Amino acid sequence: MPRVLSPAIAAAGLVGGYAVARWTKKRPLGGVVLAVAGGVAAREWQQVAGGKAAAGLSAAYVAAFGGSHPLAKKIGAWPAVFSVAGGMAAASWAVTRGR
Repeated sequence: MPRVLSPAIAAAGLVGGYAVARWTKKRPLGGVVLAVAGGVAAREWQQVAGGKAAAGLSAAYVAAFGGSHPLAKKIGAWPAVFSVAGGMAAASWAVTRGR
């Protein structure tokens, strides 16, 4: 079975978590999507790049989620979510590429 790329999982978790929370009007449900995707991505990061990289990228994932909130006040919700998702995907790709 082919592996799903961790950059895509991380970005999808951030975008999907926000989308689910917004469209269902149930923030905890969006949090579940965010957490599940983060867990899957962390497992991939650990398998591909090791524990230290997984810990660092997991911290970046949480920071991206947290950082999207103040950024949304400046540029809007969807642009903020897409910005942090792109940044997280880029960080994940940079750490895991070629491994």
